[in-house]
Amino acid sequence: MNGNEFRFFLSCDINLPVTFRIDKLEGNLPPSKSLESDDDSTTDERKAELYVECALYIDGAPFGLPTRTRLESAGPSYCWNELITFSTKYRDLTGHSQLAFTVWDVSRGKDEGLVGGATILLFNSKRQLKTGKQKLRLWQGKVADGSFSTTTPGKVPRHERGELERLEKLMNKYERGQIPHVDWLDRLAFKSIDKIKERENTINGNSNLYLVVEFCGFEHRVVFQESGANFLLPSPIASTNEIVIVWDPEVGKINPSEHKQLKLARSLTRGVIDRDLKPSSNERKSIQRILKYPPTRTLSGDERQLLWKFRFSLMSEKRALTKFLRCVEWSDVQEAKQALELMGRWEMIDVSDALELLSPVFESEEVRAYAVSVLERADDEELQCYLLQLVQALRFERSDKSRLSYFLVQRSLRNIELASFLRWYVAVELHDPAYAKRFYSTYEILEENMIKLPPGVNGNEDGFKLWQSLVRQTELTAQLCSITRDVRNVRGNTQKKIEKLRQLLSGLLSELTYFEEPIRSPVAPGVLITGIVPSESSIFKSALHPLRLSFRTAAGGNCKVIFKKGDDIRQDQLVVQMVSLMDRLLKLENLDLHLTPYKVLATGQDEGMLEFIPSHSLAQILSEHRSIISYLQKFHPDEHGPFGITATCLETFIKSCAGYSVITYILGIGDRHLDNLLLQDDGRLFHVDFGFILGRDPKPFPPPMKLCKEMVEAMGGAESQYYTRFKSYCCEAYNILRKSSNLILNLFHLMAGSNIPDIASDPEKGILKLQEKFRLDLDDEACIHFFQDLINESVSALFPQMVETIHRWAQYWR
Repeated sequence: MNGNEFRFFLSCDINLPVTFRIDKLEGNLPPSKSLESDDDSTTDERKAELYVECALYIDGAPFGLPTRTRLESAGPSYCWNELITFSTKYRDLTGHSQLAFTVWDVSRGKDEGLVGGATILLFNSKRQLKTGKQKLRLWQGKVADGSFSTTTPGKVPRHERGELERLEKLMNKYERGQIPHVDWLDRLAFKSIDKIKERENTINGNSNLYLVVEFCGFEHRVVFQESGANFLLPSPIASTNEIVIVWDPEVGKINPSEHKQLKLARSLTRGVIDRDLKPSSNERKSIQRILKYPPTRTLSGDERQLLWKFRFSLMSEKRALTKFLRCVEWSDVQEAKQALELMGRWEMIDVSDALELLSPVFESEEVRAYAVSVLERADDEELQCYLLQLVQALRFERSDKSRLSYFLVQRSLRNIELASFLRWYVAVELHDPAYAKRFYSTYEILEENMIKLPPGVNGNEDGFKLWQSLVRQTELTAQLCSITRDVRNVRGNTQKKIEKLRQLLSGLLSELTYFEEPIRSPVAPGVLITGIVPSESSIFKSALHPLRLSFRTAAGGNCKVIFKKGDDIRQDQLVVQMVSLMDRLLKLENLDLHLTPYKVLATGQDEGMLEFIPSHSLAQILSEHRSIISYLQKFHPDEHGPFGITATCLETFIKSCAGYSVITYILGIGDRHLDNLLLQDDGRLFHVDFGFILGRDPKPFPPPMKLCKEMVEAMGGAESQYYTRFKSYCCEAYNILRKSSNLILNLFHLMAGSNIPDIASDPEKGILKLQEKFRLDLDDEACIHFFQDLINESVSALFPQMVETIHRWAQYWR
């Protein structure tokens, strides 16, 4: 039903008895006067016994006998949850019909037995029957007045209504289905509502009593109409030419002729004819245009009809399968059956297209199982690129033990790195109450199957030892959380906190210096770590005091990681995964831009590990060396090279700048400043800290990409051949990544149900922003001109330079 349609029932046609539910009483009962003089123990022992008397009034006169609920004494929240049915039917009601509720307490004396009363009209000002929950404020010490107009209205007067009343009205609409249900947003909203209620009750006290009743709902609205009235009589037209609104009962109904034509056009009896149908030249162009649509594009009715008509001739076109499955009417059993038969005979699709079939758009278990069968062709390296999204896709499965969950477990049993990451990705999601059971089911399947593994399947260790090596990762992160808390509690500067860290590692927690058995590194499960080196461990100077830890490895080397507690790094994990994937896509096209996809792993909702890459921020480099070139000359001097550095070092710098310029533009990375742009000694530039993505940015007027003046100067300025080469790398990389736009969009679509802040806030809007960045409406040549204009726009932007100074001041005084 669209926004212009209004479907309804007439009250005079409803031959059902008036029915409603008495739910509960909210608020604190006033103390009994007769017990005020008694001691406290007597007061505590008395329990109120309440019942509600319900009466129907029509045009101010009682109609029928009043009805009572059962006695309820389970205070302080008195909950009857009792259905009340009158003998009067809805067709007998008038526009001024109202219900009167009076609450009585039989535990008190005769003079005090009356708690209060309230009255409510059954039809609203629009002459529509009220439905859903109604919260009525009781007039304490008064019997409900059924006269018209009443002296005990249950609704709070408009001038007294505040935030609580507004929220109650919205909650009522939500429960009636007039506000769409969005699970992640609903949970946040309910928490906020509870906090507001607590705050309001604290400020205003809880002196009022409220009776909650629930009226019956119908499939459509019920509009008041007296029996016997001629509803179809035209209203007299006023001389002022005012608009007359007439409700049309047929508005919104399916046009029988159009529906019949559509069914005939898609009739399965046409299968014999359709097998031999070939599209004309114009139809072929239309089909090719449809096949180029991004996965986010919804097909129109004509486009769906076109694909269905030529479904047999499209079976050799693997790109067409996902589009064909979108045009199937899955509610039609016969049509769905034929679609599944064709799917089995279709040309095998690519892995990137299989990811689209795992999105929430496709609910058919057969379609999702087909997608998993395609994924089975991917090797472990490719599967690891998509593992984070495949775990999130478990949310869209129809059962806890799905084909996808078993597939992920079976592949993980053959590769310990996949097993480690799968275990962490699933474990982090156990905090999500809506899907905890589903993720725990996958966790259990992994544990049960891994423990049963014999030696030799995944190295020399048996399954039980392999599982224990993964469990010890969790024990390690728990100890690191404890250390972080202890270090934060130390008063003094960063140096004192570092001393405390090393003291803990050498003393009370010396078992962390040498592990009893090697543990697989959480960020790199292929590496066995044997202990922490206290003298090489430190703490970063920031609000959360992240730990920089140096681990010994079983191979005799060491690996350095950063451990953060108090920060949700799941968004960083996603961005770095995308950088790693894009690096792989570029290298497949023989373009190595020397990117640095350092490893990131969220080990909880507010904790995680990051690989430490020795480097310096551009802010620090410019402060100490005045320019990027001076810094690089220190490590790679060459008198005959460009700007006094080796050609290899400058080329590495230019390529890495180009790679990150393109990637940060596509992903909409925000909050870029010189402190989160890092440079390694070999000239590799890379970005860290991805708190803002998909176009969000706390700074005003952000440029399309972060390319600061100092970076351009390091290339010899905007007129140099090296800057021209930089722009050439940018355009080449952009066009390569555009070819894989469907893959990237599909991966982000699978993250739609995740708890990553910048996606969860508005998944659909975020994915559309990402799609816009690919400019799929342009060809490769037009994209080169488009991207060069973007670069020029970013270089000429002056706002970022102003903000850099402010940010450096903030960092200095931190």
